[in-house]
Amino acid sequence: MRLLIGNKNYSSWSLRPWIAMKALGIPFEEEVIFLDKPDTQEKIRRHNPAGRVPCLIDGGLVVWDSLAILEFLAERHPALWPADRSQRARARSVAAEMHSGFPALRNAMSMNVRKRFPGKGRSPEVDAEIQRISRIFDSSLKPFLFGGFCAADAMYAPVVLRFRTYEPPLSAATRAYMDAMLALPAMREWIAAAEREGEAIPKYDALYG
Repeated sequence: MRLLIGNKNYSSWSLRPWIAMKALGIPFEEEVIFLDKPDTQEKIRRHNPAGRVPCLIDGGLVVWDSLAILEFLAERHPALWPADRSQRARARSVAAEMHSGFPALRNAMSMNVRKRFPGKGRSPEVDAEIQRISRIFDSSLKPFLFGGFCAADAMYAPVVLRFRTYEPPLSAATRAYMDAMLALPAMREWIAAAEREGEAIPKYDALYG
């Protein structure tokens, strides 16, 4: 399988299936298409008519959208979701909540692995969404949201990196969950690659600079 992704420094959606596949040892090749370039859309649309990354290519089959890719992978790798039916339902619920929600946080605290903007991006709307995410993290089964790493953790991996960049006030339980996620070899690999990337998107780097 081949996974098309955007810049590791900025592409939160790309991180989700990438870290899931790495954490579970699912073999794949990656292809990085740098975002915000004149030919970005052309390169993506060669594979995905929706014009977005990530995009998973499995033979002649093309799957796009982070959550759709995770569900596709789970058909062959059921460990991507909790084994218990009730926990699996809750994991899917919080994953879908991340997929469709938290617009204020996304807009004010875009993912930027290389930068630090402590205290920036705060507003009542952002703080309310941070509190909701913290409640999800605080109720986790440890060390990850549902005990072992699963697709729900993959969906929240970019939030962990956002919290690392913007350093909002967080509970001890939320910080413990973040520590577990940041200690994952797959997360460390992604961060190291993001820090080595030569490509930059100035409008994001200068957001609060």
